[in-house]
Amino acid sequence: MVADGSGLSSRAGTALLALTAKRLGLTDSLCGALAGTRERRSAHDPGRVLCDLAVMAADGGSCVSDLAVLAGQGALFGNVASVPTARRVLLSMGSEEIDRVRQARALARERAWNAGAGPDRVILDFDATPISIHSEKEQAAGHYKGGFGFNPLIATCAREVLAGVLRPGNAGANNASDHLRALELALEQLPESALDGEILARSDSAGASHDFAGACRETRIRFSLGYPINGNVREQILTLDESAWEPAVNRDGQPREGAWVTELTDLIDLSSWPSGTRLICRRERSHPGAQLTFTDLDGHRFQCFITDQDGHDIAALEALHRSHAEVEDRVKTLKATGAGHLPFHAFKANAAWLELALTAHDIMVWTQQLVLDGEHKISEPKRLRYRILHVAGQITHHARRSTLHLPADWPWAGAILRAFKRLQALPAYG
Repeated sequence: MVADGSGLSSRAGTALLALTAKRLGLTDSLCGALAGTRERRSAHDPGRVLCDLAVMAADGGSCVSDLAVLAGQGALFGNVASVPTARRVLLSMGSEEIDRVRQARALARERAWNAGAGPDRVILDFDATPISIHSEKEQAAGHYKGGFGFNPLIATCAREVLAGVLRPGNAGANNASDHLRALELALEQLPESALDGEILARSDSAGASHDFAGACRETRIRFSLGYPINGNVREQILTLDESAWEPAVNRDGQPREGAWVTELTDLIDLSSWPSGTRLICRRERSHPGAQLTFTDLDGHRFQCFITDQDGHDIAALEALHRSHAEVEDRVKTLKATGAGHLPFHAFKANAAWLELALTAHDIMVWTQQLVLDGEHKISEPKRLRYRILHVAGQITHHARRSTLHLPADWPWAGAILRAFKRLQALPAYG
């Protein structure tokens, strides 16, 4: 065995990520965002370094040193900065630089949505997720899962994660100011055309605060928020006749077996909430082996939410609210693109790393939505890396033309070739 190959790469498909970022102008926008941190013209451009780090995180890297994987394949990724240089770029990022990176992401998002990556409807989902750590880091604390680390609050839209607010592990779940900050950051990520349409904000009961609901009303955003079942609500539920319940439905509108919904608006005092607020309750038979709580009765589990949406079809409103659970999938994919590990001691540096993970997630989703097809448009990062990104390739040069050769017998070679062709058809901003 000898190591004498040239032009070889074990990340041929990962080039799709880097090229998508460049095609949407994200790379150039990041260069402009971090131009003020560049120490000398001969050095690596900080924006390009940050983009390479984002590609690295989307590719599966979890720390700055993993950038060496891209640096070792210069034929495909060009002149990639060293690990110390990349580390200095992240440590140089303060709140102003992070804000400019957010602006760069928003601009690229507008272009991606214009190219077809946008959702059919703008629904903002809010959720907190613990990130456990195993060493002392600034502002790390015990979180509600019983571990130790951080508890960031994120805001998502469809398959994209728009914003993240890094918080200590002991940050309160029902912290209205954090939800307001996440809402502000999420709205800043939306294209202007999306701001003109109807927007729905969804959250579990952690987001059900008067301040958050009031902010939604002020910005003409509809809300659908989990509502805790207190003693009064429970009493009113128990007084209901069986005829008050109607069958619940799934997202496709088909009946949901063993589940019913009803409206409690006229039975509960909601005067402290914005006018038009409604309270809707779902009753569902518990799954086999499920552990019931004090709010459950006769083998049924109850969940309530408040909303200011119009419409008489409360089953459809409940099914729409229940879809908030999809935010868990976004949390999982965000952690798979760098957010699962915060590598620095300083809180400021970890906040920059979280923004890097958000950028990596953007690049991953935009690549899937714009250039991939079939199941690969919605595949989780692990499967996408195995099939598409981590395919071997060889670059050859002939007659002033470079060609990337993929294995002829790779089962997904056709999907990769189609992706590169679609990429060339995208409007070029960079």
